[in-house]
Amino acid sequence: MTAAAAYNTYTQNNIQIESPEKLIEMLYEGIIRFCSMAKKSIEQGDIEKRVYWTNRAVAIFVELINSLDAERGGEVSHYLGGLYNQQIKFLNESNAQNSCEYLDVVINVTKELLEAWREVTANELA
Repeated sequence: MTAAAAYNTYTQNNIQIESPEKLIEMLYEGIIRFCSMAKKSIEQGDIEKRVYWTNRAVAIFVELINSLDAERGGEVSHYLGGLYNQQIKFLNESNAQNSCEYLDVVINVTKELLEAWREVTANELA
């Protein structure tokens, strides 16, 4: 690959990268989608897929925890860290009990987070 071709590939990839605000939104949407898939797997009796989808949702929460900036986020960052950890506990409990009840809680909390995030970012962009 020539330097020019490498540069073109690099610039094309950077165009496709979303803003940090959009990435957080996409992560919340992913959690909702993965929890819904885990629920479907429980209903179908598919243990392997339940574990797979639950683990994907947990991985997103772990990534969200790792991205928190306590210095800049202060109390909000601390609150979100606790909230994310609680959701991971619910996901693990759902997995252990093969139950949709905790998944429903995680889905509802994440929908609220997504809605709040959209409001905050819309106000910042306005």
